[in-house]
Amino acid sequence: MNMILTTIVQEKERIEYMLTKYREEYDRLPKGSISEKKAGDKTYYYLKYRDGKKVASQYISKSRIDEIRAQIEKRKHIEALKIKKLYNQLVLTSPNALSYLKYVGTVPKEEF
Repeated sequence: MNMILTTIVQEKERIEYMLTKYREEYDRLPKGSISEKKAGDKTYYYLKYRDGKKVASQYISKSRIDEIRAQIEKRKHIEALKIKKLYNQLVLTSPNALSYLKYVGTVPKEEF
């Protein structure tokens, strides 16, 4: 196999591995947003998220607010940047991309 094809295959494997890791982390992080409710002089925090067609609400203690906020931001970051970007890179290493390289003569036909 020539060097370009080997590099593309290795990159595809790396991207698939990274996608798997990001998806695992993404799935374990909380989804939704934090809402505040005031009752008298006290503030209560809730994690709100969709569960099918319903909106679910889960109480969060004050000691966990910063932790949950950070996890939600991390999930949004992974969703916005990492997964989409890696998926787009994976598309570039798909058989169609390899066929294109073959078509333009970068990959020798007998090795493809």
